[in-house]
Amino acid sequence: MNIIITGASKGIGRQAAISLSGDRKNKILAISRTESLLLDLCGKAENNNISYIAEDIIESLKSPEKLLKKVQSHFSTVDILINNAGVLISKPFREFSTDEIRLMTEIHFISPLLLIKELFSLFRRGSHIINISSMGGFQGSSRYPGMSVYSAAKAALANLTESLASEYADTGIAFNSLALGAAQTEMLEEAFPGYKAPLTADEMAGFVGWFALNGNKYFNGKILPVSVSNP
Repeated sequence: MNIIITGASKGIGRQAAISLSGDRKNKILAISRTESLLLDLCGKAENNNISYIAEDIIESLKSPEKLLKKVQSHFSTVDILINNAGVLISKPFREFSTDEIRLMTEIHFISPLLLIKELFSLFRRGSHIINISSMGGFQGSSRYPGMSVYSAAKAALANLTESLASEYADTGIAFNSLALGAAQTEMLEEAFPGYKAPLTADEMAGFVGWFALNGNKYFNGKILPVSVSNP
């Protein structure tokens, strides 16, 4: 399997890359902006099957044709894309600056949208696109102060997932979104200081990796809550 993971240098993205690299038949392309962390990640692959592109995804997609060429230097086709890159700024809605709102919206919605669009020519029947959303963006779930912009961007990503699955239903390409609940990551610790999540990043990443490989056999166009707690 040719697998691309964004936001792969930390947290769930990193652990998912390590988990998926355990199968020597998988080739993982990790995209993140911090090269030192990506080099460390590559060193964790027992099968030497993780490569990387060290770039900020927002900046890269300002010249999408260049990013496509870099991806094509690794893969001619893409079997799995995991849109995982994220950032969290938690503050009262009226205190957000315009730049902060743009950053949150771009990283959680615009960038996944553009990356899917740019990579579409590399997808084939059986390809699986997984958009990592959040319980914060899942309809009917609990809402928390300071999380309005993050949650709204994640909700938009979920809607995009449903829309693309419908539009491309005849292609054999599957689009699904995982609305993740709490896992012990740096982002969670920033949002909920002192809160102890029921799952580690490694445990959540194990499920994400399994779903990436198998979820399209059972689901398409689904927004699936993955949570055992509140938050």
